[in-house]
Amino acid sequence: MKAGWEIKKLSEVCQIRPPKKEVKEILTESDLVSFVPMKTLGINKKYFTVIENKKLSEVSSSYTYFRDNDVLLAKITPCFENGKLGIAKNLTNGVGFGSSEYIVYRALDEVNPEYLYYFLNQEEFRVKGKSQMSGAVGHKRITKEFYENSLLPIPPLPEQKAIVKILDEAFAKIDQAKANIEKNIENAKELFQSKLNEIFSQRGEGWEEKTLGEITTKIGSGATPKGGQKSYKPSGISLIRSMNVHDDGFRSKNLAFIDEQQAEKLKNVIIEKNDVLLNITGASVARCCIVDNSYLPARVNQHVSILRLIEGIMYSRFLHYALTSKETKNLLLGIGEQGATRQAITKAQLQSFKIAYPTDMHLQDQLVTILDKFEVDCSKVESKYQQKLVDLDELKKSLLQKAFSGELTKAKAFE
Repeated sequence: MKAGWEIKKLSEVCQIRPPKKEVKEILTESDLVSFVPMKTLGINKKYFTVIENKKLSEVSSSYTYFRDNDVLLAKITPCFENGKLGIAKNLTNGVGFGSSEYIVYRALDEVNPEYLYYFLNQEEFRVKGKSQMSGAVGHKRITKEFYENSLLPIPPLPEQKAIVKILDEAFAKIDQAKANIEKNIENAKELFQSKLNEIFSQRGEGWEEKTLGEITTKIGSGATPKGGQKSYKPSGISLIRSMNVHDDGFRSKNLAFIDEQQAEKLKNVIIEKNDVLLNITGASVARCCIVDNSYLPARVNQHVSILRLIEGIMYSRFLHYALTSKETKNLLLGIGEQGATRQAITKAQLQSFKIAYPTDMHLQDQLVTILDKFEVDCSKVESKYQQKLVDLDELKKSLLQKAFSGELTKAKAFE
């Protein structure tokens, strides 16, 4: 520990959950106060923006009380693990009320609230808190023992303020760098999409247009086995759901499995080699992919449709690219019926949906080869930028670790 620093429990240097009775000494029941639901609290944002006010009488009995400069920390999963916390600022009448799932820290004289915020924002703090959570699955919370007795390294106040200043400057630069990188990633995606649009919007001689019903031998979706997710198995036959289907490829994360008996009931939607899968319901409607053979045998549920082409008319890869081009996707989204909670494309609508393609399969093959190479090149660029984002997140973690071990200096922060 650096000379001149102390280590104390959070409960020794903060008032935790300040009493509501103090607000009644300064406000009346009809006075307005800020209302801060969980969705208002940000991630990696020091201050949160209040957008709602309520009368004190509406919130004083059921919600958590805080005031300007208090630090709010979400205590429930997954909000805690995601890092939802922030400092209260510019509250109406200086007072706020919010979720009962907040822990409120009021820094006492020897601790700077911004210094406290950065301490609570450490990944190490979240990892320790998660390991000590209690409660039912889905409703786990950090324990009182953890949020009161976690140890805070405390340098003198002037040094705390200096550390905050260094972190503010460093994080601002990191956030700007991340914003630039994310823009570059988006540009790489747009570059590939522009190539798709170039090919599918400038149709030359030898192209024709037919409906999916005319060029496929099968258009059909499946079902979820009786019992839903509880009926899934740890291994077996793949059941592909909409979350697995993405325009940039099949994703095996959260892949579900069913047994032979369940699969038999879905034998009408057996996926075959080169089938194109298309999401037909929900927020991911119109996303499509081709499943790698290594995941076969497989079935689809009711949110995914199989498109099986007539042999010798079109390559599956060409259809995949056609369906992911912006022009075609917009047309697909246009035919989707907007229901009460989700968008859906019916089998009849798919059967009548038109696709333009060159009748010369050699030309199709050439276009697919061009797009495959272009996609690989764009993916390499994206991967490089994604790694830069990872590196910047690691830099943030490193700076916070140094800040609370007494190793942080301005020179080190900007190395």
